Amino acid sequence: MLQAIVKKGKVFAEKVSAPVVSKNMVLIKVVNSCISAGTEISGVKDSGTSLIKKVLDKPEQLAKVVDMVRQQGFWDTYEKIKGKLEIGVPTGYSISGVVMGVGEGVSGFKTGDEVAAAGAGLANHAEYVNIPENLVMKMPKGMNFKEASTVTLGGIAMQGVRRVDLRLGEYAVVVGAGILGLLSIQMLKLAGVRVAVIDLDEKRLEIAKELGAEIILDPVKTDTVKEIENWANGYGADAVLFTAATSSNEPLSQAFQMCRKKGKVVLVGVSGMEIKREDIYAKELDFQVSTSYGPGRYDKNYEEKGLDYPYAYVRWTENRNMREYLRLVRDGHIKLDKMINAVYPIEKVTEAFESLQDKANKPLMVILDYGQVDKEKINSYLKQDRKIFVNNIPLKKDIINVALVGAGGFATGMHLPNIRKLKDKYRLYCVMNRTGHKAKAVAEQYKANYATTNYEDVLKDKNVDLVLIATRHDSHADLTIKALKAGKHVFVEKPLATTQEELERIIAFYDSNEFKCKPVLLTGFNRRFSKYAQEIKKYTDKRINPLFISYRMNAGFIPLDHWVHEDGGRIVGEGCHIIDLMSFFTGSKIVSISCEEITPVNEAISFSDNKAIILKYEDGSVANINYFAIGSKEYPKEYMEVHFDQKTIVLDDYKALKGYGVKIKEITTAQSEKGQFEELERLYEILRGDKQDWPIELWDMEQTTRVGTFK
Repeated sequence: MLQAIVKKGKVFAEKVSAPVVSKNMVLIKVVNSCISAGTEISGVKDSGTSLIKKVLDKPEQLAKVVDMVRQQGFWDTYEKIKGKLEIGVPTGYSISGVVMGVGEGVSGFKTGDEVAAAGAGLANHAEYVNIPENLVMKMPKGMNFKEASTVTLGGIAMQGVRRVDLRLGEYAVVVGAGILGLLSIQMLKLAGVRVAVIDLDEKRLEIAKELGAEIILDPVKTDTVKEIENWANGYGADAVLFTAATSSNEPLSQAFQMCRKKGKVVLVGVSGMEIKREDIYAKELDFQVSTSYGPGRYDKNYEEKGLDYPYAYVRWTENRNMREYLRLVRDGHIKLDKMINAVYPIEKVTEAFESLQDKANKPLMVILDYGQVDKEKINSYLKQDRKIFVNNIPLKKDIINVALVGAGGFATGMHLPNIRKLKDKYRLYCVMNRTGHKAKAVAEQYKANYATTNYEDVLKDKNVDLVLIATRHDSHADLTIKALKAGKHVFVEKPLATTQEELERIIAFYDSNEFKCKPVLLTGFNRRFSKYAQEIKKYTDKRINPLFISYRMNAGFIPLDHWVHEDGGRIVGEGCHIIDLMSFFTGSKIVSISCEEITPVNEAISFSDNKAIILKYEDGSVANINYFAIGSKEYPKEYMEVHFDQKTIVLDDYKALKGYGVKIKEITTAQSEKGQFEELERLYEILRGDKQDWPIELWDMEQTTRVGTFK
């Protein structure tokens, strides 16, 4: 499919893999999409800024870069940031089209429905999009796709008008006669509100007048504050709806000045934010911000999981706002004919975006067209090949062909650079990702043969030797089982499974006689492969008595609405590393588990990622793991003491190793080295037959996973 990609100050129509329908999602064949002249053009201009200027212009980003350099080194950091900038980013957030498929958990839509959809990073300018159910709205009968594709802008304007909350006969000023301003004018008029409009563009002011504005003002030509006071009976406006985009502080200051006492200003657009106390104090003004499309926006439970708010308690959610906007447009109460200035085919998306940067003849609204959908041929659309070939590099003997499944930050920042360093052992053969653009970009960057969004393409490819699974935790077990049944060796990032039931399915595969071929399975418990752990193991293996191990992981706070807290939480997702390491040192099976967690006094922190775990092993060893998220970020992340036979070995954050009562090789490194590179080397030995024992035996991976999912 074709998708608009922003790259180095321009927008291109790029061929990428079309998505497949996902759980709680609606797959849509796009007919039209609407370009946001403000937000998107700003993003295009920003993409043309040099890497150095980007970092220097944002001090908060500079701090993150400095921290990355400290942890990963200069060149690795540079390559990672450069790679992200060079692959470009999708753009768009407002589309209309036809439903091609509905995912598991979706009940409100069926194939063939005509819909509109919203969402930055979701409702992109692309031939196909995959959108969560609550961001999809059915089009009213008789509505055309071009007008429906403006749904997101309509939702933004409507939420601003609802925040203004004016009554019949009251006075409103709309600052900015762009798309949002012109939509807001019409909504305010429908509510019986008297409207004045301020803008610098005479053409837009004339359109505002045609759409119902009582007065139109150019701030360069007139004293807008006095004009508004006189128009509103000498008192000033009841409210100002600020829809303009400016870095200046003056327009917002004037907005406050033109309000009556006890009035309000609602910010929908962008403004300089140096507020003068004298502008608002004497009149006791309210200043409010309108959050995008309405209640539900930025709430992951609402937008991603499809959990709606009760109608009786939240009358106007973002979805209900946008449905009402569509009705008003269909019934002719909101007119768009003066606003839609041009329609371009997706193949000419570069020209479309360039037209919006033409200062002399800048259009208000531009629509992209993808062609009509023949509903009789929906099945054939769905069967379209998802593979996008980017290279044709011949296969080499003794080189493991890797299929990456899930091109997230950890895989692209850690595993792929390591695979590139081990080019005599591995090569990235293909990339599968939920979004086609990311799959293709990573495939190009690391010279893979092809990219795809369809996991079946990976499973059916006889050239794939190893499937590297680096998706979100909840999908690991299912993807692993499918790959194993397809006869593929699997390297799955931790955790192997998030529940006991998932784990049982994997164990059942290896216990079954159904599949003659039993591929190698490795879970990414990398710490045991680090040079530090390997050095410690040389001495613990020679012990006479059991080990007493104390491990501290200062994991760091992660907001409680982040996905890492789901599907077993952080102990399953990260604490499993330490459980595996303890088993590595003892080489023994666990006989008992005890666990205690903190009891928070409020909801600012979670008990689930602040735990003390004690493991007792068959050989008599004891491991005490303290995993917590309430420690200081300035304190090192990981620390371990291993005590045995009047000897002590201390590991400090995988940067330093020191022995007490035992002469060991005292290792130091500038960055934490936790064994990700070495685990790939060890995996290669088994895949090529140099060694018979798995890098981590199945019973060992099973034990770690059972402890991690222990309730």
